[in-house]
Amino acid sequence: MQSGLGAALPISVQYFVGTAIGAAVGAVTVAYFGGSVWAFGIAVFLIGLLCAVLRVERSAYRYASVTLVIVMLVTRSASVWLIAIHRFFEVSLGIVVGLLLSEFWPERTRL
Repeated sequence: MQSGLGAALPISVQYFVGTAIGAAVGAVTVAYFGGSVWAFGIAVFLIGLLCAVLRVERSAYRYASVTLVIVMLVTRSASVWLIAIHRFFEVSLGIVVGLLLSEFWPERTRL
């Protein structure tokens, strides 16, 4: 997070969009194609295409890729859909808390 809301908001949007893309692509990939290396590679490529089509910044691609790794490659005891939804809501909650802190507890300016 950045120290001010104006700086934090654009980054937060990219983080939110990237996490949503990564969770969705990861869950669909595992549900229909399994967690193989080939499926993972194709999913990373697909995420790159989606980010290019949506014209989001590279940071969103990085966040999407991290979420993809968590959803696809981490050993899980629950449904992949549940893992993807939990990851999305965990990150979203973190973004909201960070933005609230940026707004209500701003960095002090030095004299």
